[in-house]
Amino acid sequence: MIDIDPSHFGTRASGEPWRVDIILAEGFVLVELSGVVEVLRMANRINPTTLFDWTYRSVKGGYVSCRAGLGTLSEPLTDRPTADYVFVIGNTNSDHLELSLGTTISAYSYRKAKVILLSEAASRYISEHPNGSGDHTTHWENRAVLQERGDPGGEGTYALAVDDGRVVTCAGMGATVDLTLGLVGNHMSAAGVMTVADILLHEKIRDFKTLQPFGGKRLSMTGDKELDQCIELMQSHMEDPMPIAELVTRVGISSRSLERRFHSKLNTTPNTYYRELRLNRANNLLLNTTLSVREVGMACGFPNGFSSLYRSFFGITPTAIRKTKKVSGQRV
Repeated sequence: MIDIDPSHFGTRASGEPWRVDIILAEGFVLVELSGVVEVLRMANRINPTTLFDWTYRSVKGGYVSCRAGLGTLSEPLTDRPTADYVFVIGNTNSDHLELSLGTTISAYSYRKAKVILLSEAASRYISEHPNGSGDHTTHWENRAVLQERGDPGGEGTYALAVDDGRVVTCAGMGATVDLTLGLVGNHMSAAGVMTVADILLHEKIRDFKTLQPFGGKRLSMTGDKELDQCIELMQSHMEDPMPIAELVTRVGISSRSLERRFHSKLNTTPNTYYRELRLNRANNLLLNTTLSVREVGMACGFPNGFSSLYRSFFGITPTAIRKTKKVSGQRV
C-alpha cells in the first residue's frame, strides 16, 4: 500500500470521497492514465458509496491529448490544491517542459497530499532533485537515458516503485495498475482490492520492491534458470559485449546447450538475440538522448558498422530516425 499522512484523515468530512488530481501534459502516456482511472473507477463501482473523485489537470488547462489520438479536457493547476493524492502521468516526450513541476509538487506536499510520479515524470524529478541516496526509481528506458547523459540521477533502483516519504516514484506503464491498487488498499478491504484486480483480470498485485523485467536485471520469463542467467549477463554487458564462449563458462553450460535453449524458448540464436538486444538499446538512446550516432554505437557495443546494422534491422538509418524525432519533437 501507499503510506499516507494520518493527520490528513482529520481534515475530511465523514463519507467524503478521496480527491485525486491527475496531471497531464500534451503527449501523455495513455496506458498510465488508464491504469489510474480504471482502477479508481472499478473501486467506486464495487463500493456502496463513491470512494474517489478525480480531476484532470494541466499547466494551463484545456484539452490535452496523447499520441494515440485520444484526449480530455483539463482544469488548470492551482496554487492551493485540495487533493489527497496527485498522479503526474508520464509523457512520450521525456524532456517536456510541463514535466518540470517542482513548485507544484511542493504545493501538494505542503498540504499533505501524496505525490506519485510515473515514468518520465519520475525521471524528470530525479534529475532535478538528486539526493544521492538512490531512493527512487523510473522506467528502465528512462534510467538508461539518465545514465548515458551522465545525469547524477542515473543511479537508483529498478524497483517498480519507491516511496521516499515525500513522493512516490514509479516505473509507470503496466506497473501503474499495481501502484493504484496499492492506493485503493488504503481505503477498502483486502477482499475489495482483490475484487477490483479480478475484474481487471490482473492476476497478481506486485509490490513496490518487485524488479522491472529487462531493465531490472532479473529476468525469469523463460523458466530456464541458466538461460535467464545468460540473458542477464547480456543485459549488463551492452557496451563491451561478452563473447558467447565466456557467457557459457560463466553460466556453467556448453555452447551447444545454450544454442538449444535459445532456439527452444526464444526461437533465435544467442548471437542474434544479443545483437538485437543491443540494437534496441541503441534505438532508445537515439530517440531520447543527444549522443552522436557514433557515441550511441560505442555505448551499445558497435565500434564499427553500427549504421549498417541498424538499418538492416530497423529499415531506416540512425540519422534518418533522428530527423524523424526532430520533426515530431517527441519520443517515437
